[in-house]
Amino acid sequence: RAERREVERVVTDALSNLQGEFKGRYYPLSNMTEEEQDKLIDDHFLFDKPVSPLLLASGMARDWPDGRGIWHNDAKTFLVWINEEDHTRLISMQKGGNINQVFQRFCKGLNLVEQEIRKKGWEYMWNEHLGYVLTCPSNLGTGMRAGVHIKIPNLSKDPRFETFLNAMKLQKRGTGGVDTAAVGGTFDISNADRLGKSEVELMQVLIDGIDRMVQMEKELEKGKSIDRLFPAGIVSETKKGRKW
Repeated sequence: RAERREVERVVTDALSNLQGEFKGRYYPLSNMTEEEQDKLIDDHFLFDKPVSPLLLASGMARDWPDGRGIWHNDAKTFLVWINEEDHTRLISMQKGGNINQVFQRFCKGLNLVEQEIRKKGWEYMWNEHLGYVLTCPSNLGTGMRAGVHIKIPNLSKDPRFETFLNAMKLQKRGTGGVDTAAVGGTFDISNADRLGKSEVELMQVLIDGIDRMVQMEKELEKGKSIDRLFPAGIVSETKKGRKW
């Protein structure tokens, strides 16, 4: 508990020094009502209390909600979760399709926060072999998950959708977070890899994938075939299993 509170103190002190578009405020969970927490969770700003047996067994919910909270800038486009799964989780987000703007804000904010933390003698945990070290092994490397909420009711019904995502190095989930189902054909699509590529390369993987998915959905809306838009190696459904 003492270490968790120390993380909260160090990070909130650093965040309080941010200015300009990054000027914001910290909201500890212990001071929030359930209604306020539910509203922030529904708006995709706040994390929920863990319920997964794996997370609970690891002690992630110990002393909940002590030492946990959310900080965000005034525009709610840059957020920092404190002591959820990791010590900190930094998030850049906004509505619309300007992914470049979101990424630029993310990079700038990431560096500004570490500059302030370094003044106190701390830094992000990084290993030359593993990259950034996070709680979940699947996030080793860049630790970056870049996601887009996209509505693809037609494409998502195609039996090759999962195969397409795998080929494009993408993953899907519901907009409510991990282990949630998509509603109304709206998915959270993100890069599947964290390790082995740079942050810029992973962003390009997402951009290329989303661009292709938009093309495919538009073609399906017109009743046209999308066979030519699948990566090489994914056979069309009409040919699948018909080799003699």
